[in-house]
Amino acid sequence: MEHWITEFMESYGYFGILLLIAIENLFPPIPSEIILTFGGFMTTTSSMTIFGVVLAATLGSMAGAILLYGVGRVLSAERLEAIVVRYGKILRLKPEDIRKADAWFDRYGPWAVFFGRLVPLVRSLISIPAGSSGMNFTTFLVLTTAGSLIWNTALVSIGAAVGASWESIVHYMDVYSYIVYALIALGGIAFIVWFVRNRVLKERK
Repeated sequence: MEHWITEFMESYGYFGILLLIAIENLFPPIPSEIILTFGGFMTTTSSMTIFGVVLAATLGSMAGAILLYGVGRVLSAERLEAIVVRYGKILRLKPEDIRKADAWFDRYGPWAVFFGRLVPLVRSLISIPAGSSGMNFTTFLVLTTAGSLIWNTALVSIGAAVGASWESIVHYMDVYSYIVYALIALGGIAFIVWFVRNRVLKERK
């Protein structure tokens, strides 16, 4: 995957970076770490600039995030509640569970969107609950842009600083990603255990 990503960027420059980052938001397995650090490296071997690469990457991040926000708007809290009403017994969910999750996002959503842009995998998926919770679009866009700008600037700058050694940075970012994925998996398992345990205790009362 790394080979065709770098070839695509070399062929299409800023537009290639914008397009790849937009796709990366929709398809997380495409690693933004490679796109951004290699983009930084390209500023040392071509006429491309750090500002231009960061701008293209941020516009791509916004485009992908907006599309996923739209998906979230289609899967609104009301529609999710309707699904739970119909299939709740199978999923072991109740409409009030959706309302609680929606209320949580209403309270902490802005922080989740901003910091989520700095976390692999979460940076893509966070746009969906933002849309389904009905977060104000302007607020969502500002926070998404701010978080994306920090992430993009950091990795592009590092890629430019290390030059031809940019691949070594990707290795360290992979380690960071694996740690994050492990923590997300453990957190998900802990939540499921807690949720099922509480539901069983309630049903016994």
